Amino acid sequence: MNDELPLGRSVPYPEQYSPELLYAVPRAEHRAALNLGADLPFHGTDVWNAWELTWLDPMGLPMCATVEILVPADSPNIIESKSLKLYLNSFAMTHYASAEDVAETIEQDLSNCADADVDVKLNRLSSTDDWQVGQLPGDNLDLLRIGCDVQAVDAGLLHADPADIVSENLHSHLLRSLCPVTRQPDIGSVCIAYKGPKIAHEGLLRYIVSYRQHEGFHESCVERMFIDIMDRCKPENLTVYARYQRRGGIDINPFRSNFQTDVPNTRLWRQ
Repeated sequence: MNDELPLGRSVPYPEQYSPELLYAVPRAEHRAALNLGADLPFHGTDVWNAWELTWLDPMGLPMCATVEILVPADSPNIIESKSLKLYLNSFAMTHYASAEDVAETIEQDLSNCADADVDVKLNRLSSTDDWQVGQLPGDNLDLLRIGCDVQAVDAGLLHADPADIVSENLHSHLLRSLCPVTRQPDIGSVCIAYKGPKIAHEGLLRYIVSYRQHEGFHESCVERMFIDIMDRCKPENLTVYARYQRRGGIDINPFRSNFQTDVPNTRLWRQ
């Protein structure tokens, strides 16, 4: 891993707007391990929610907002999460004429970092108060009572019945993986929506739990799930969507699909 990566290092917190803090991580390296090239078998978006943005108005009065950031899955780069946290913190003592100016600045800087068009939306207090905690659709796999003793990701746990074609939504709140830099745990929920041979629920839950000691960024974990389920279970349609808990005031929620176009941003009970 590049020594310049902010993650896992002690770095100073800036006091003024500092776009140079943003750090790009190429997707190609992690996708190469999944044998993914330029022709991706999915489309999607990384949905980021930042909850701690603040800046100063022209008279020095602090303003605050949450930020919804949509990074396209086909962007060459992801934005390293700690660099984003430091970058957003750099707005705290910087004056802006309006919230629109802040949003435009963030959108331009993140687009430059990702090398693609990133959408940014600021939510002020009046709209944020209306946010409700939602639920993932479909059956909760966590209600199954099964043994789980797998210590590494194992796609062989996935099975489907080609004689039974179904459409269903399944979800679990037992997703846990490890940051590949710091080995700190990333806790989340995952939703699988598909049409095709019926996936064995017990095997799918064991597969999700097998990520418990796996080192991988949020985005690469979801993409690996997508590839493994497609290869092993052969669904016609597939969506894999994860909702991770916040780290540093930011939650990251990768969405990958070969049929759904509407990208959800459903805040869950632990977020």
